[in-house]
Parts: sequence; structure tokens; C-alpha cells
Amino acid sequence: MDKLVIEGIGRLEGTVTISGAKNASLPILAATLLSDEKSVIRNVPMLRDISTMLKIFKCLDVKARQDGDTVVVDPKGYKKCMAPYELVSTMRASICVLGPLLAKQKFAQVSYPGGCVIGPRPIDLHLKGLEALGAGIKVEKGYIVADGRRMRGGHVYLGGHFGSSVLATANVMMAAVLTKGVTIIENAACEPEVVDLTSFLMKMGAKIKGHGTHRLIIEGVRRLHGADHRVIPDRIEAGTYAIAAAITKGDVTLRNAKLEHMVALVDKLIESGLHIRKVPNGFRVKYVKKLKPIDVTTLPYPGFPTDMQAQVMSLMAVTEGISVITEKIYPDRFTHIMELNRMGADIRLEGPSAIIKGVQGLSGAPVMASDLRASAALVLAGLVAKGRTEVKRIYHLDRGYEKIEEKLAALGASVWREKEK
Repeated sequence: MDKLVIEGIGRLEGTVTISGAKNASLPILAATLLSDEKSVIRNVPMLRDISTMLKIFKCLDVKARQDGDTVVVDPKGYKKCMAPYELVSTMRASICVLGPLLAKQKFAQVSYPGGCVIGPRPIDLHLKGLEALGAGIKVEKGYIVADGRRMRGGHVYLGGHFGSSVLATANVMMAAVLTKGVTIIENAACEPEVVDLTSFLMKMGAKIKGHGTHRLIIEGVRRLHGADHRVIPDRIEAGTYAIAAAITKGDVTLRNAKLEHMVALVDKLIESGLHIRKVPNGFRVKYVKKLKPIDVTTLPYPGFPTDMQAQVMSLMAVTEGISVITEKIYPDRFTHIMELNRMGADIRLEGPSAIIKGVQGLSGAPVMASDLRASAALVLAGLVAKGRTEVKRIYHLDRGYEKIEEKLAALGASVWREKEK
């Protein structure tokens, strides 16, 4: 098992290229199962989660290969419909094969998903939405067993306790595109990753109206063809490197990043005092003056993303004053607080809110990554901590950040990977 070692240094400077979005790539790859024809997906990051999806394809007898940032999928003639526990249990996004399998093969057997430990993330909206289309669903021995032979268009409401669901929207939409009749999805997620999936489905021949809004209207078609598609940049990776620039008082240009996908985060960083401006094919983040504390509440898009909560907490941990971060999406997503406090941060938890009192500096320490974004937060803290920081269990990090140690090193960070003893 690997660990990341960081020697805290001064400012980061230079240009970093942002990879394709993991959270767009995974459902788009799943959508290739809807056709019998070959699809080419470009700008796909080389990540552990992508490898897991391709292993699931192998279990389905679907031919797929990744060459650099391009994945070619040839689903012609596949008949298997089971996504096994051994793979699905490691990655929550595996659940997004459920909708395509139901629509194309009229049957699916998919294990309950796993992934990061950030509190309960039920899949009730997925099952509710598919049942509204007429799918018969039961749970047997940890597997979702779904029968799609009686599916037809329907009216689906996807409101949950913490807002709309990206993966539930993706699953229901993918099931609906090959289902006879008209499906209306109310309270659909409108994240850029959902819009990107919609664009790909429409290239395949799907009939969808309302993409980018909370109301999707889908007219089922008889068949879909293959398509060539380029995945959008990863807004969470871009946000993480923006905070790396801020926390190290640096000057970093984010190539291939889309500022329009990051409005809520950028607004808060500017409010704190960071200088951010658009440049050709990206944007530049520059520390120009002492930062101020901010209050943040995570909300569904276009609100502040929950996937940036931990990283912003690291920044506020070394920003003078009192900051408050309230988690409205996953209230239990605070496992990184204990590890940041071990490094000298002053953070206390009050219900769904973290109260952060900025300190003058952090100290390097061995820390344990509990989930993907918590891992990134600990790496950010290590960039400014005095001494040596060791981030253990970075297999979480490898699920969502492509070559993070190489990209940080290119900006001037002292960071490398070692085997844990």
C-alpha cells in the first residue's frame, strides 16, 4: 500500500493541466452499454475508478480498452447483466450501470455499491425512479435484481432529504432513453456532469429536452448508435489546485479548467481575498493579500459543492479568524477534522457545522485518509505544514486525482510516493 510524503515548502507556481471529470466519465462510460455500436470517449482520466468500471465491463463481456485519456468501448453482442460485489463494493458510481442494463437487456443484477465512507448515501432514489418506469425490483443477498420487461415512460420525482441526486438522475435518464413513451424527471440534478452525460446520450440519438434544468423530458427511442465524445474538465480537481495555490500563497494557472462550472467556489475564494481571472483555455489563481475567513454551506449545484468542503477547510485552518463550514449534503462528512487537528488545526464540530479558528501554522504528522476528498484536504495541509507529512491509505486519492504527486511537484511542491512498511 502506498503513502504520500510531503515536505512543507513555500509557494506553488506554474501551470497545471486539469484532467477530465471522473464524475462525468463514469456515467458516460456506463451509457455506452445502451448501444450495440462502438463509442470513443476522450479526455478520460487514468484513475482507479475508471479501471474498476472497465473491469465491470469485462464481467459483462463488453470489450473496452483505455489508451492514455481515450477509452474505446465495443458493447456489440454482450448479454451478461451482473455487476459483481467484488467490484461494485469499491466504487459507488458502479450503480450507474443499473439503468443502462435495464434499458438494453431488460434485466440487471447489480451489487449494492460501496466507495468512500462519508456517511449514509442510500440508493432509494435510484430504485424509486426505476420503479416509477415500471421496473420490478427486489433485493437478494446484497444484490439489486431488476426486471425491465414492463418498463414504460412515466413521471418521476427525484427529490431526496438532501436535494437532487446526480447518479439517480443519470440512472433514470439512461433507463428512459430506450423505454417506450415519454418520461418526465422532476427535481433532476443539473450538475455539469449530468449535462455532459445528456450531451453524450443526444449524440447517440436520444431525445432529451431540458438538460441543465431540474426538469428533463425524455422521449424513448428504439435504438441508439455509438458516438465520439470528449468529457468535460474535472471541476473538483480544478478547485483543489486553486486551493493549493491559495494555501501556499502561490500563483497557479489551471489549464483546461472551466470557470463557469465553479461559480460558487470561485465566489467564496474571491470573497476571501484570492485573485482569480480567466485566461485563454483556463483561469489563473494568485495570492495577492492576506486572506479573510469565510462562511460556507454546501448545497446541490449551482451551490457550493460538498466535494470541495474538506479542501476549503484546510485553507481556512490557516486563515486568521473564525470560519464556519456547514455540510447540508452529507452531514457526516467530517472525518478529516480529527486528522487536521492532529496537524495543529483548531476545528470543532457543532452538529452539521465545523467551526474553524485559523492558526498561524500547521505541523507535519502521519495522517490517515478516510475518503477521497479528505485525502486531498490532508495533502493541501501538508503543503504548508512545517516538517514532514505522511498521508496514508492514498488508494482513496488515486480514485479521483490523476498523477497528483507529479502535478504538484511540477508546481514546485516537495511531494513523493512511498510504499508503506
